[in-house]
Amino acid sequence: MTTLQSVPALGAHPAPGSLPSRAETREQLSKAAYDLLVIGGGILGISTAWHAAQSGLRVALVDAGDFAGATSSASSKLLHGGLRYLQTGAVKLVAENHFERRAVSRQVAPHLANPLTFYLPVYKGGPHGAAKLGAGVFAYSALSAFGDGVGHVISPARARRDVPELRTENLRAVAVYGDDQMNDARMALMTVRAAVEAGAVVLNHAAVTGLRFTRGRVTGAELADRLDGTEFGVDARLVLNATGPWVDHLRKMEDPGAAPSIRLSKGAHLVLKRTRPWKAALATPIDKYRITFALPWEDMLLLGTTDEAYEGDPADVAVTEKDTAQILDEAAFSVRDQQLSRDLITYSFAGLRVLPGGPGDTSKAKRETVVTEGRGGMLSVAGGKWTTFRHIGRTVMNKLAALPGHPLAEDMEPIAHLPRKLPLPGIANPNAVAHRLVIDGTAPGPRMAADTARHLATHYGSLSFDIARMANENPALAERIHPDAPEIWAQVAYARDHEWAETADDVLRRRTTLTIRGLATDEIRAGVASMLGDRD
Repeated sequence: MTTLQSVPALGAHPAPGSLPSRAETREQLSKAAYDLLVIGGGILGISTAWHAAQSGLRVALVDAGDFAGATSSASSKLLHGGLRYLQTGAVKLVAENHFERRAVSRQVAPHLANPLTFYLPVYKGGPHGAAKLGAGVFAYSALSAFGDGVGHVISPARARRDVPELRTENLRAVAVYGDDQMNDARMALMTVRAAVEAGAVVLNHAAVTGLRFTRGRVTGAELADRLDGTEFGVDARLVLNATGPWVDHLRKMEDPGAAPSIRLSKGAHLVLKRTRPWKAALATPIDKYRITFALPWEDMLLLGTTDEAYEGDPADVAVTEKDTAQILDEAAFSVRDQQLSRDLITYSFAGLRVLPGGPGDTSKAKRETVVTEGRGGMLSVAGGKWTTFRHIGRTVMNKLAALPGHPLAEDMEPIAHLPRKLPLPGIANPNAVAHRLVIDGTAPGPRMAADTARHLATHYGSLSFDIARMANENPALAERIHPDAPEIWAQVAYARDHEWAETADDVLRRRTTLTIRGLATDEIRAGVASMLGDRD
């Protein structure tokens, strides 16, 4: 394994053309007057900043942690229509979700999303019969205009060939449908990049310590750089609270008497090493409303999820022993025991779904987006699904345009006039990119390994060539970070210089897959921190 000590030329100095320093960004934020300050760097805030910058507004985006550092990098990694919504009669919602899913995976970010075939096993005594599920997946595929093929039913033997760890005892049939998959953290980072390319100014690890008011209106925020303690402020005509699970915390800064507006549901996941290759995912009904997933993802197996009310501090959300036992027990309905050994678990994570306030079971609550205006004029946006992140950005923009007095409308291009399917940076055919990376190789060393080329192509698209050039110029950067993962050291330097990475966790958990693979050793963490300039 390559260590930093054996690669002395890595350096901690940003490359030419890299991002401005944090000090430069803080100065820019504190001296300019913005049309819109977005507080919260999850996908809702990022998408809104992207759309707002496209519309011509002066936009700033800040987050107390890393971009997508909380729930937005703790999802089930799916772009999907929502098969379970069909049984509640939400046909229009499923069709809208499919439209967004197809747009992202085909036109907006084909380099970051990939199609995934789902097998829905029907067991004797299960909550649904084969005929019902067969009709359901047919209707589901019809609502997607059969863009992923026609939903149908296959035999257990056929399914077992594609999913060797499928449990076949009492298995009657298997329904088949298509959706898409992504690395959520990478999708979020590319959207941040798109926002910046459109003119937004962004800063992570900058916590709001208070709001600024002018004649009772919220007109900015006081912030503290969590890396060095520097205090500064941002002025804005309008502030958007997109802090996810913390949305009510910020609302109380605006109005101490603000009533709770949301409730939270925890979703936990496990990541395991795969015992054998999987060519499809499993979506197994647990009861009438819940499905448990077993998803091949990043050469691993992703299991989940749970759905239970959460009332603690959002910062403390974590996977408990109870969560682990539940996920493994539910996976055992359709996955063989040898694949569910606890020894195979490399990582676990939990996120919080933001649901509209009210009574009832969280598993039956609508995943709708709610935009509200506070007493001081601050807008708060909460809820929604990853699949519809572009739609959420457009929804917020329409709300901005319709505010009483239309304070921003005259300065912004109507959302209907913006490109409907503007691609994210790096858009390319990942197969072609991977082929080029392997053929071009790294001079003067050997060709790039096929798994590294594929990893770069499906996480950066055409931006992979920038990483390859860094590796060409310094062969030490072409070395793997860990022998059991496809990532190379050039990705760490690239994350530092072009992707706002400030801490080892920023790199290992969200800009690479080292943490989820269970490979973020102390030695690797130290090497990454050193390359970042001892900023961890």
